[in-house]
Amino acid sequence: MESNLFDDTTDSEPPTISSHETLTEVPLYLGTSSWSFDDWRGTVYPVDAKSADYLSYYARRFRAVEIDMTFYRIPTEAMVKRWDQKTPTNFRVAAKIPQVITHEKVLRDCQAELQQFTDVMSLLGGKLGPLLFQFPYFSKRDFSGTQAFLDRLEPVLDRLPQGFRFALELRNRWWITRGLLDLLRDHRVALALTDHPWMAPIGELIPQHDVVTTDFAYIRWLGDRQAMEALTQKWDRLVVDRTQDTKTWVAVVQQLLSRQLTVYGFYNNHYAGHSPGSIALFYDIWQSNAAS
Repeated sequence: MESNLFDDTTDSEPPTISSHETLTEVPLYLGTSSWSFDDWRGTVYPVDAKSADYLSYYARRFRAVEIDMTFYRIPTEAMVKRWDQKTPTNFRVAAKIPQVITHEKVLRDCQAELQQFTDVMSLLGGKLGPLLFQFPYFSKRDFSGTQAFLDRLEPVLDRLPQGFRFALELRNRWWITRGLLDLLRDHRVALALTDHPWMAPIGELIPQHDVVTTDFAYIRWLGDRQAMEALTQKWDRLVVDRTQDTKTWVAVVQQLLSRQLTVYGFYNNHYAGHSPGSIALFYDIWQSNAAS
């Protein structure tokens, strides 16, 4: 059994904030997966807001965002510059690495695309957060097992462009192994911690492995897309109570911060129905813990 974030013998105390302090005083960047939701008018955005102004309103309320559209294509310089213009200097922009790399070429002959992507994203300067390799679920037809995937992955990690932070997300539950974690640790790439029905719950994963592989942590609260869309097609309110899950995640985040890590975390609407509401719940539980 490897190091446990919940180990009571740690010398570091979880960071706390009093009722009159804010989470902006710790290196925690919470945000949502994208910001382009008309359903957020009346909550995050004014009722009459134009979609072109959504990011400006969003950045007044949250510390970070994970950009989804970069999964579908490499953005233009003009697009990245607009993101920069619409956000303050202390804002952080994480982004998905394009699917041509992760899903179409599946890490083969992708150096040119990765370089093009990092070159344009570098225009964000100090606002640029981690870049996420989001992989699909792989069957035996794709890879015979974990080692076959690692053999494909390692040469790509060896040639990662310098000066960037990278995170990696898997959808194969049993591929979270010591071999994977050691490889990520060797290349200072974060394992993305996910709340997703295909993956082990965080309370099971952490006792098995030391999931910290670099100086930052990356969390994605994804939820069950199919189950959520059966409940709602509108993303303006919470429709699932995730209070108990959020209490667990608050404890995880506090322990990650106690290890002197910067933590990036992003909620999807499919997690509970309204990702801004999920962030508010996280804040409420954190503050309640601090006050108790």
